[in-house]
Amino acid sequence: MQLPVKISYRGLEKSDQIDNLVLEYSARLERFCDHINRCDVAIEQTNHNHNKGNPYRCRIDVTVAPRHELVADERQMDNGTHEPLKKVIHDAFKTMERELRRVVEKQRRVIKTHEDTRSPK
Repeated sequence: MQLPVKISYRGLEKSDQIDNLVLEYSARLERFCDHINRCDVAIEQTNHNHNKGNPYRCRIDVTVAPRHELVADERQMDNGTHEPLKKVIHDAFKTMERELRRVVEKQRRVIKTHEDTRSPK
C-alpha cells in the first residue's frame, strides 16, 4: 500500500531533495504500521531573523485506523550543526516511529510482563 503523504512548506522554498527525503522516511513508517490512513508533513522556517539563527520546525500528523491521531513536532535551531533542516526532519520521523510502535502494541494488547523474579530454592 502506498501511503498518501501531503507535504507543505511555510517560510522556505519547496525542494525536490526535501520532498524525496520526506517520502523516504514516510515509506519507513509503513514498516511499523500497515493501516495508516493519512500522513501530513509541515516543514517551516519560523523566523527570518538572522541574528539568532533560523529555527526549523517539522510537524507530522498521522491518522491510524481506528480513531488514532498521532503528532510529532520537532524544532531545531540553526546553530552551526550540519544540515539542520534534514536533522529536524529525521528527528520528527524518529519520534513518529516511536508513537506508531506504541499504538500498534496497544492495539495488539502486547503488554510486557515480568516473570516471577524470585530465585528458585
